[in-house]
Amino acid sequence: MPVPGGAPEWWRKAVVYQIYPRSFSDLSGDGVGDLAGVIDKLGYLELLGVDALWLSPVMRSPMVDHGYDVSDPRDIDPLFGDLATFQALIDEAHERDIRVTMDLVPNHTSDQHSWFSQALSAGPGSPERARYIFAPGRGENGDEPPNNWTSVFGGPAWSRVRERNGELGEWYLHLFAPEQPDLNWDNPEVAADLEETMRFWLDRGVDGFRIDVAHGMAKAPGLPDMDAPSVILKHTDTDPRFNNEAVHDIHRMIRRVTDDYPGTANVGEVWVTGNDDFAKYVRPDELHLGFNFRLASAPFEVGAIAEAIDESLAATLPVGAVPTWTLSNHDVDREVTRYAPDLAFLDDAEVSAEERAWAAENALAIGIARARAMALVELALPGTVFIYNGAELGLPNVDLPDEALTDPVWKRSGYTERGRDGCRVPIPWEGDEPPYGFSETADTWLPMPEHWGRFTVEAQLEDLYSTLSLYRQAIELRYARPEFDGDPTGQIPEVAWYGSPDGCLAFRRPGGLICALNTTTAPVPLPQGQILLTSLPLVEGMLAPNSAVWLVP
Repeated sequence: MPVPGGAPEWWRKAVVYQIYPRSFSDLSGDGVGDLAGVIDKLGYLELLGVDALWLSPVMRSPMVDHGYDVSDPRDIDPLFGDLATFQALIDEAHERDIRVTMDLVPNHTSDQHSWFSQALSAGPGSPERARYIFAPGRGENGDEPPNNWTSVFGGPAWSRVRERNGELGEWYLHLFAPEQPDLNWDNPEVAADLEETMRFWLDRGVDGFRIDVAHGMAKAPGLPDMDAPSVILKHTDTDPRFNNEAVHDIHRMIRRVTDDYPGTANVGEVWVTGNDDFAKYVRPDELHLGFNFRLASAPFEVGAIAEAIDESLAATLPVGAVPTWTLSNHDVDREVTRYAPDLAFLDDAEVSAEERAWAAENALAIGIARARAMALVELALPGTVFIYNGAELGLPNVDLPDEALTDPVWKRSGYTERGRDGCRVPIPWEGDEPPYGFSETADTWLPMPEHWGRFTVEAQLEDLYSTLSLYRQAIELRYARPEFDGDPTGQIPEVAWYGSPDGCLAFRRPGGLICALNTTTAPVPLPQGQILLTSLPLVEGMLAPNSAVWLVP
């Protein structure tokens, strides 16, 4: 099968495009994106200029958590296609020099996985049950969970099973939904099965994996209680549910398998904030890359942005690892929405409909401007950049009606947390009304807004000033210009800061690239240099508010 050209360590400065398959492109007409739709849009990805695509889960699943509950890790779910279609995607992507990576979910399975069915049937103490984390309950009759752990999605992290005799029996651990039982990584069978899964896909030409919950898998010995209840979708570095030392042996095993396939690479979803802890995951014998959320978590403030950059570099460069950058993904609100001004004042009953509409449109414009500026910041940084599908179109989150919400967080939180559906609405491709070329049916799995015509690929493709055009130009320059190169001797800092006006930041790369960001409401003078690209037009020769610029000497 064809293999992309280029350096074997392509992942060191790649632009990776994340595809959330349900929302990318639907060729079957059922309102859900599929693999045939991805193949159909490979020309678009080639035009965008990305090195690789990352597919969120397409393995067989009941779809309780939209694919992150895997019932058969060595098959394609019929919702997306079949193995033949997946092979065609790999081959056609490789013909275009685009690599294909896919999600791997090693922390848990679906409760519909054959292993879990066997565990329920076999009963306490059985080898089948030892593949998962079962434990007797606390209290006189075992009516209380084995510890006080809570689910990341809300509610308890334990569910009790009814044994074959009809009596309530042991509890099983699920750090996410009850339909996602955690695997027992102390059991060698679990590691052996993951290796079989990895080789199954690598033998078919997959170029690597994004490892879901890469800081999970290993649990604290003895399953001690948590110090305090966790916040939904958040946790700390000292949380006993995650970031335990034994996880690093698991990653070394994963790396040994990947090393048998030269040119492949893994990136781990590592929700760890401490630099020393994060660095452990990207040591030379563990992950190739650690997915870094610092920039995506920073508000549009120069202090927070500079700190996110500095800390990200400090967590990777000392161990010879490659920093990664992203502004959003399928679990994070879109950057346009995060950077937009707060509209809480619109809750005031005295605000007119006209004022609400104007304020919302103005906030959207500011959010788009800031997202464009931050795109230049992240693409100017050393290392690998991840772009979530739709970011290049300037898409905002969508405020969906309650009845449309599908994220298990919504139900598990007692209908208090709306979850992640707002950043997962399907991509608009063409036309002026839903489904905007995404599907033949307007009944898409999440409803598409009526006002998205201006965001379509069709509307932006030939517009030199569109967000899509900005991304295309930036990616092209990132590869074409030597000023983006680092220092091969390692003697010059990858990012050197220098003085800038209040509310602004500026840094220089060893190759000579200068990136400056203006977060203020007024234009500021430009640094010295020749302009390569600006996120917004200059204002009387100065850097516009909420904008960024690239310059070279």
